[in-house]
Amino acid sequence: MSTRELEAELFGRHTNFRYSETWVGYALFGLRLVMGWTLFYAGITKVLDPSWSAKGFLLHGIPEANPFGGLWTALANDWLWLVDPLNQWGLTLVGLALLAGAFVRWSAFWGAVMMAFYWAASLPLSHALVVDDHVVYAMLLFGLGAFGAGRIFGLDQYLEDTEFVKRNGWLKYLLG
Repeated sequence: MSTRELEAELFGRHTNFRYSETWVGYALFGLRLVMGWTLFYAGITKVLDPSWSAKGFLLHGIPEANPFGGLWTALANDWLWLVDPLNQWGLTLVGLALLAGAFVRWSAFWGAVMMAFYWAASLPLSHALVVDDHVVYAMLLFGLGAFGAGRIFGLDQYLEDTEFVKRNGWLKYLLG
């Protein structure tokens, strides 16, 4: 089992610690699959339910004291044609990408954006002060993207070796 030492400057302070590459690999792979399934299942159940719409939640499920109340009402009344498919297919496709390990950085970014919207819709939080499950999911997605978790038993490992990606180096920012 390979062990490494990480040395970094974080928040202006030097830090270092030892870690097992093997166990980090298993952890990232497992987290990617669990987060992928969570998002995929949440999305595909909406896609397959012809009666599903975000309108009821946007009009009646947002806490009364939400600081963005007008935004949610406008989204429900004027932008539902965009909100519903973005919600359904965004969750489904981000989840599928994480499960396959394809375009993980790109998908993790958009998954975190969705979590930020869900968090904002939950304000003021009834079961937490600032950090709720949406923030945890967003940070987990950030970590998966930062580590390039799509390279661990994922399609990103193979995509990065293609001539197309090698000729278009900027694509590596979406993969990993």
